[in-house]
Amino acid sequence: MLISTNPATGETIARYPLHDSTQVDAVLDAAARAQARWRTLPIAARCEDMRRVGELLRQRKAAYARLITLEMGKPLSEALAEIEKSAWTCDHYADHAARLLADEPVPANGSYSAVTYDPLGVVLAIMPWNYPLWQFVRFAAPTLCAGNGAVLKHAGNVPQCALALEELFRDAIDVPGLVGNVFVEPERVAALIDDPRIAAVTLTGSTAVGKLVAAQAGRAMKKQVLELGGSDPFIVLADADVERAAAAAAKARFSNTGQSCISAKRFIVDERVADDFSARLCAHAGALVMNDPLQAGTGLGPMARANLRTALHDQVERSRAQGAELKLGGRMPDGPGFFYPATVLDHVTPGMAAGCEETFGPVAAVMRVRDTQAAIALANATEFGLGAALWTGDVQGARELARGIEAGAVFVNGIVASDARLPFGGIKQSGYGRELGAAGIREFTNIKTYWVGPAT
Repeated sequence: MLISTNPATGETIARYPLHDSTQVDAVLDAAARAQARWRTLPIAARCEDMRRVGELLRQRKAAYARLITLEMGKPLSEALAEIEKSAWTCDHYADHAARLLADEPVPANGSYSAVTYDPLGVVLAIMPWNYPLWQFVRFAAPTLCAGNGAVLKHAGNVPQCALALEELFRDAIDVPGLVGNVFVEPERVAALIDDPRIAAVTLTGSTAVGKLVAAQAGRAMKKQVLELGGSDPFIVLADADVERAAAAAAKARFSNTGQSCISAKRFIVDERVADDFSARLCAHAGALVMNDPLQAGTGLGPMARANLRTALHDQVERSRAQGAELKLGGRMPDGPGFFYPATVLDHVTPGMAAGCEETFGPVAAVMRVRDTQAAIALANATEFGLGAALWTGDVQGARELARGIEAGAVFVNGIVASDARLPFGGIKQSGYGRELGAAGIREFTNIKTYWVGPAT
């Protein structure tokens, strides 16, 4: 049974039975049949259908945003932004997929040679709860434009969002079954991956789950894209605009109640400006209003589940016991729901829980370093490598520093974010493969060499 719970109240919204093997088989069969037809359509037709997905997202924005907020606790203003970003991504690939997937002629000894991009088939999408519509749309928009189908296995606490996605694509695309949804427990995912109707797998989730999925897909010899955990550094050098950096830091850490793989988590600050930065970060974080996420003005909603809040508070308590200074928050609130206050820990060191573990919630860890070289070294001293932010007054010098940061993306004087125009993904224990950009639309294609010699 999948249970939809309102994180702001702890009350059950709805219950959904798991799909049995017959129901799952029907979804896979329908997706395989639909994809066999879909791949034969001109790419212009596929792109127009994707444009229709974007149109429906905007038409239904208010309803979908409210659903996100009720089911996983995101402030309504952020949920509305999630829908708009999803719609824009559909538009982007509708506009550019034909160009990104066009045959690429390659001169070769006077013959005609080209690189072509053919669809792989039906892709299993194992999706998380933190951006319940965006995470799937950012995968589906390029992947479907490329001619593939999709079967969604969503997180167990957002079943209503899963059904909304299934409805969205069914209403927008007149190829029944192209995007299917299955309600199954994690133990049944291996069988889905192994099924011959599934051609590839994409996962956004924890590193631990990513390792399991990688092993399962590897045994089945199937392509994977894994976007996993992160402990993103937010580096503030001595020449940075400290107020601007601190204001951005609060947004980078506390948006979506800190529940994002690319949230800034470790604030690595030159000791010459650390006191100033820490005070300003506390001021910005302390100004966030923790309240019902449906209410206007709410800056911090509840965490998505009770167990996530418990685990986060344990990380705070262990860090304090290890010597971190609690500057803000850090107290488990009374009352209903899974709320946790904006929390700032200062003088965090690499061995502390907040300094080496992924903190998936509204907790910022300020770590002090003596100079720029020490900041880069500490940024890289992690098993993760998803995103990184670098704040400095020397933009030209930052280009060289960015090359030395081990991450899938480095943003200078800005907040790490995903963008349909840019490839997104990580290295090390943060996964492999890319979503979005040109790389993302080609991930689930057969990159085929096409060579034509003379007839005689």
